[in-house]
Amino acid sequence: MGREVAESCVDGVIMEMVSAYCSRFYANKPELAARRIDAIGFQVGQQLCERYAMERPRFNDHLEAIKFICKDFWSELFKKQIDNLKTNHRGTFVLQDNCFRWLTRFSNDAASANNDPSESDPASPTAENKAAQATSMYLYFPCGIIRGALTNLGIPCAVSADISNLPACSFVVRIKP
Repeated sequence: MGREVAESCVDGVIMEMVSAYCSRFYANKPELAARRIDAIGFQVGQQLCERYAMERPRFNDHLEAIKFICKDFWSELFKKQIDNLKTNHRGTFVLQDNCFRWLTRFSNDAASANNDPSESDPASPTAENKAAQATSMYLYFPCGIIRGALTNLGIPCAVSADISNLPACSFVVRIKP
């Protein structure tokens, strides 16, 4: 029987990690916080992939490895598969999760991310920017997990995330030549 951790515990740890790196450790340097959160995700992804791919033979090509990430790896992490996988057959893959669990608690309301009561106008671009930046910080960790897992499978890549409509999220994987 595999070891499992309650989802609420994982959610709490991720929220605290992002909060600590963004507001305490690197409060004035969000790019450094983002790199550190991604690096932690990378380590986690490598270790999880080592565990989940232990009994599997090596993958023959990039597409097989990406399918493993979308089906088996994602299922182990989130108890569901990736909803959609697209590729241009030239080293770019888009993994779409229509209800990404780690974003389900985020609000679509930009004013909720604005901590200054004097700036309560939800149409304010600064409120939207703050909300988008706060949400994007939480996506560095899963991007790092995907990158770490693929690197463990012998596929160096870059991973970025795109949020168009919460809680849907797209992860763009670009294979490095």
